[in-house]
Amino acid sequence: MKIIGLILLVVGAGLALWGFQLSDSIGSQLTQAVIGSDTDKVMTLYITGAASFIVGLYLFKN
Repeated sequence: MKIIGLILLVVGAGLALWGFQLSDSIGSQLTQAVIGSDTDKVMTLYITGAASFIVGLYLFKN
């Protein structure tokens, strides 16, 4: 279970980082300027990354 937890930690951090990099793109900045919020893809990456990281942390600690 610790190996699965470690994998989820890495995947979660990677997804969050990918979402952060995607939020800095021109298309995302344009969407933020017009709508005032991040795109759905960026938010999905943030949420999925955070959930994976939290579950991975739980599995790694137990």
